[in-house]
Amino acid sequence: MSKAARNQSQPAKSARTFDFGSYLRTETVGGVVLLAATALALLLANSPAAGIYHAVRDFEIGPQFLHLGLSVGDWAKDGLLAIFFFVAGLELKRELVVGELSNVKNALLPVIAAIGGMIVPAALAFAIGHGAPGAHAAWAIPVATDIAFALGVLSLTGSWMPTAARVFLLSLAVVDDLGAIVVIAVLFTDGLSVLALLAAVVLCVVYWYLQRKRVTTPWLYVPLAVATWIAVHTSGIHATIAGVALGLLTRVRRDPHEPASPAMRLEHRLQPWSAGLIVPVFAFFAAGVPVDGEALAAIREDRVAIAVIVGLVVGKLIGIFGSSFLAVKLGIGAKPESVQWRDMAALAMLGGVGFTVSLLIADLSLTGAAAERAKAAVLIASAIASLLAAAVLLRRGRKIKNGDGADDA
Repeated sequence: MSKAARNQSQPAKSARTFDFGSYLRTETVGGVVLLAATALALLLANSPAAGIYHAVRDFEIGPQFLHLGLSVGDWAKDGLLAIFFFVAGLELKRELVVGELSNVKNALLPVIAAIGGMIVPAALAFAIGHGAPGAHAAWAIPVATDIAFALGVLSLTGSWMPTAARVFLLSLAVVDDLGAIVVIAVLFTDGLSVLALLAAVVLCVVYWYLQRKRVTTPWLYVPLAVATWIAVHTSGIHATIAGVALGLLTRVRRDPHEPASPAMRLEHRLQPWSAGLIVPVFAFFAAGVPVDGEALAAIREDRVAIAVIVGLVVGKLIGIFGSSFLAVKLGIGAKPESVQWRDMAALAMLGGVGFTVSLLIADLSLTGAAAERAKAAVLIASAIASLLAAAVLLRRGRKIKNGDGADDA
């Protein structure tokens, strides 16, 4: 290999070692914080303090002249989550350029699995909820996989799993969330403002140009990112799209004089804030739904809520595992040699942990009591999927410890 080729290959290697361990550890901690925020929200929403909780969540703040007089809950949903999706965009761009997805066959398997994991749950949810009020948009609720929760459960109960399994789940979840963002952009765009959308496109081009010219000062990028977010929000498209777009436009390959690329630096700095603060704050304001006996009885009679549960728990398992199995057998994708089929089944179960983006879509697609029931269904389905996957992973871990680790397929 030539010296130039070695220099080109080195950044990719450094990129993978730079953040993967810390990324996974952060997501594990983030999953615990996310669970604590959810538990606190449920506790407050089902206690005498429910009135205070709802008053804080619905309190409006922001400049009205920019059409940004939003409630605290909306700021968490539209503003904070844009940063979460910016990090997701950075992660996807890194994987596509220098990571596991830069190899076509390795890339195809999680992509195909993610597509199957969106189509089957959506089809099941649509079939079960068809004709029920709100079902025309609520079918999209079970299409997403929560990165923080899924990786948190995997790290806590499947620490024996090879790194390839974590990479597969991470890649799948990122592609999954990107697909969910496309669904949000298509389904939940009201009164599109072409002028604001053009302004957002121009600002994205400026961002790309600054990246290309190796400009690094945050004094330009922060105002530019805020302006892009405002333009996207004003256009009628959900504001989180701004985060994904800027993340995908960020430079991933480092120059010879750089210790790390801009994407790697930003991911390293923002990931702890995203996993440890931003997503938990969103969950705190989104997950405060009634879960008493009356509410659970209402969920049993709500076909949309049942569709969400079946879509996440059953649809994700069938969609992710089935599409992965077909892709490997047809020679389209390559399964990591260190990951066995029963392990893939556990990973597919973890795909049913919808949470963050599923709660977001529930908020966007439904209103009032119907939205509350759908969000409660997301919480129930995510808990079921987590427990099922944890049981399989723990049982499998014991078998491997006892020396019974042979593949069954």
